[in-house]
Amino acid sequence: MAKAQSVTSIGQSPEDERKSRMIKYTIAMTVRVICLILGMVVQGWLMWVMFAGAILLPYFAVVIANAQGTGKQQPKANAPVHETISIPASAFTVVDSPNQPNSND
Repeated sequence: MAKAQSVTSIGQSPEDERKSRMIKYTIAMTVRVICLILGMVVQGWLMWVMFAGAILLPYFAVVIANAQGTGKQQPKANAPVHETISIPASAFTVVDSPNQPNSND
């Protein structure tokens, strides 16, 4: 008999996944605001690095927040195994219906 599927192989609930994505996105946007403020305060090459971070971070924040999976390897459920049934052609019979017109007429 095949091994039963495990309920623990089910993924994260939509509410938990949404909450996780929102936390990641909020952290990234907080870092963006900090980069923007620091870009107005510091001078020189560090100013340009801060502004580049403030400009590029939204793209990376969306990519990171929408990344699939939690990074943890989840065990895969065993595929259900069914016995293969084969039916020989001789098991089928062709019956002509008396109501159908004969093609030889």
